Amino acid sequence: MEWAGSLDEYEKLVIRMNTPRVVIDNAVCATSTVVKVDSARKHGILLEAVQVLTDLNLSIKKAYISSDGRWFMDVFHVTDKNGDKLTDKNVIRYIEQSLGGGFNSSRTDGFTGLTALELTGTDRPGLLSEVFAVLAELQCNVVEAKVWTHNGRIASLIFVKEVDSGSPIEDAQKISKIEGRLRNVLKGDNDIRGARTTVAMAVTHTERRLHQMMFADRDYERKPLNESVEDSSSSPSVSVQNWLERGYSIVNVQCKDRRKLLFDIVCTLTDMQYVVFHATINTREDIAYLEFYIRHTDGTPISSEAERQRVTQCVQAAIERRASKGVKLELYTTDRQGLLSEVTRTFRENGLNVTRAEVSTTGDKALNMFYITDVAGNSADSKTIESVRQKIGINNLVVKEEQLLGSQKGDESEQQSGIGGAMLFFLGGLVRKNLYNLGWIKSYS
Repeated sequence: MEWAGSLDEYEKLVIRMNTPRVVIDNAVCATSTVVKVDSARKHGILLEAVQVLTDLNLSIKKAYISSDGRWFMDVFHVTDKNGDKLTDKNVIRYIEQSLGGGFNSSRTDGFTGLTALELTGTDRPGLLSEVFAVLAELQCNVVEAKVWTHNGRIASLIFVKEVDSGSPIEDAQKISKIEGRLRNVLKGDNDIRGARTTVAMAVTHTERRLHQMMFADRDYERKPLNESVEDSSSSPSVSVQNWLERGYSIVNVQCKDRRKLLFDIVCTLTDMQYVVFHATINTREDIAYLEFYIRHTDGTPISSEAERQRVTQCVQAAIERRASKGVKLELYTTDRQGLLSEVTRTFRENGLNVTRAEVSTTGDKALNMFYITDVAGNSADSKTIESVRQKIGINNLVVKEEQLLGSQKGDESEQQSGIGGAMLFFLGGLVRKNLYNLGWIKSYS
């Protein structure tokens, strides 16, 4: 026991003495910026490195990951939103400081002074409209929100504050009322699994938390009943096999390339308590090829066929969750109490369903993104969308390119055609706020 205690202290000393070394090189590759990270190894360190890059919405075109013994070395080939090398000195400095200053697994999205609502349940048309209506009725002002749907389930993180005071919601009676009302809305008439609502004062990285919520909700276990043959054929290809001679399990993935793909996969593997020891990531045109050599945190490979199938399902689900189908609508307007309730009610009344949403406010401005289908999950009728735009505000609600499963081209067009402060919105919540606080960017409000 004495030796074990001293070993723990030694490992802590090694980490303190060996702060990460970061090199950002624009000369070694003709088409991308190379980011090299060398550090003492610990569980989750790869995810934290990838998180820094993806929060800046950079594309990881290639990566080489090696982690043996006590050491960890990653090489990432990244490009900006236009597919070019990184030239913005502020972005480069942020990467150097974030990766070189030591990793922090408890890093949050910076939503201090807000109350976080975590919601999971069975998805259905109009559900989001009902949720926002309840919050408006209970005098909760929605400041930020992200909503994912996958395989008939919904997961949402909604950050709210009191309408009158602008303070976080702390009254226990009101919190209990919010939880109860939202739980009843999420249950509906036929929620077999049961809806879950949780109120907290802080939350970890938003998108990682959404992955955790959907994983806990077991969204990976089934496919939607209305999945078409075309949808099935575009699903990511995932295979898992053991390399017993070296004690690794190998996860191979082939799918459409897109931003945050590596983050989504590594996030899920990490939360399933696997360690990525080696990996290679390559992209050719719009296809990504990823290979991971993993073990359990206790050093053992995958031990059963059931576990192999579970890893396959979970990795597929991790890739698919973010790739919501539908027409993308962006609403940029002056924020006001009940705005989201009114907008989503208009969608519902016109037979439109929200499959994914992101809500952001800065000052008195709201920039909200919705992916819209009809109630059957098919492409929404263009006449219906134009009718909705007329009702909400033709200049405020803008139609973007239809989102295809994992489409890199779609992502690029979205980045290039933003309105007002759209570019600022697409930086992750943590990065946007940190860059603003450091004086490197200005608010668009």
